[in-house]
Amino acid sequence: MDYQELYQKKLRSPDEAVQAVRSGDWVDLNACLCFPTLLDEALSRRRDELRDVKLRGNLILGPIRTVECDPEQEHFQYNSWHLSAYERRLFDRGLCSFMPMLYRDQASYYRKYLTVNVAMAAVPPMDRHGYFNLSVMTGVTKAILDKADVVILEVNEHLPRLLGGFDESIHISEADYVVEGAHAPLAQFIPSAPTEEELRIAGLILPHIRDGAALQLGIGNLPNTIGEQIARTDVRDLGMHTELCSDAYRLLARSGQLTNRRLALHRGKGMAGLIFGTQELYDWVDDNPAVIGAPLSYINAPEVIAQLDDVISINNCIAVDLYGQVSAESAGFRQISGTGGQLDFLTGAMMSRGGKAFLCMTSSFLDRSGVRRSRILPHFSGDIVTDPRTLAAYIVTEYGVANLAGRSAWERAEALIGLAHPDFREELIAAAGAQKIWRRSNKR
Repeated sequence: MDYQELYQKKLRSPDEAVQAVRSGDWVDLNACLCFPTLLDEALSRRRDELRDVKLRGNLILGPIRTVECDPEQEHFQYNSWHLSAYERRLFDRGLCSFMPMLYRDQASYYRKYLTVNVAMAAVPPMDRHGYFNLSVMTGVTKAILDKADVVILEVNEHLPRLLGGFDESIHISEADYVVEGAHAPLAQFIPSAPTEEELRIAGLILPHIRDGAALQLGIGNLPNTIGEQIARTDVRDLGMHTELCSDAYRLLARSGQLTNRRLALHRGKGMAGLIFGTQELYDWVDDNPAVIGAPLSYINAPEVIAQLDDVISINNCIAVDLYGQVSAESAGFRQISGTGGQLDFLTGAMMSRGGKAFLCMTSSFLDRSGVRRSRILPHFSGDIVTDPRTLAAYIVTEYGVANLAGRSAWERAEALIGLAHPDFREELIAAAGAQKIWRRSNKR
């Protein structure tokens, strides 16, 4: 078969391709760097022709023209699996609905329950075999495309090619339309200089990381800080098995510490589902045989993670209450991000031989009025519980590390108060007493 000929037959302008969308449809826009900007713009130009088109996406960096052009949401209504900072602002304006999800379950949601009338995804250029790589969003894309009635691929010339474990590509024969056009350079996440608290947290975690550990690091300043700090140690033969690959892994590869040689699965290959960071990171993963992509339904499955020894899972959270419940996605009723894969890796790391899961946060923060607030709370009041107390793990602030697993209510309260900012400890003790989870003998 002549794949270039087939490609040309399916090639359309963005405005022609979005004619596939009808009123009432469910349209998926993929995620993050694989958001199809040209198709989104073209669909927004059809606003007055369409009504009640439901859009799905996640971690989209913005702008989403279909949302911005219709603040009354009569034509387009947007829903996200996991909020980016941009989507959080949409949520605050009432222009984004949140869809609760564990990342390991996303593919099964699509296969079993969801309708996808039209799926759109940005992809790198087609290869000589007729395949489009799913690039930095391999972890979440294939199940959506497989479920769609109509598949539209937008070729983005800047996207790297991520070598695959499986479900990392789609063939031209599976696509209905292909569009081309010029794109801006890929968005980057540039970490800021670490704070003193982040450096102290990193220092508390480093002694738990030993040779041959399989690392899962989230995105943000703290994981990058930890990666930088590990790169200054003599820990060797680390592995990568992670939902999201950030620059921390690139730094560890550059220092020679990320070898993947001791991984029980896919030895010699670091596995990731999502990639987001600097341009140097995109260049590092591009056609790199040491980095492979796979669906999060596999990467995040606890039964898969459990097959790896010494899994070290490090994630951020927003707040913890004295019972050991963890919120990593909301502040009260305000959605901040999403459950994502945190609970997946918390579960899997605890099943791993020698595994440990760390949930990290600064002990306090300054609100918009400049008032210091504690992240350790007596109890939650509307905050979404991301991790239940029954799966409590290592909680880390700049004041220490506490392992809550198997601890009684009063032991948890005591340990967490010890991690709190000193300004709040007395009131937390009083609250624990009122909640009957404080032993009088603990009072010092």
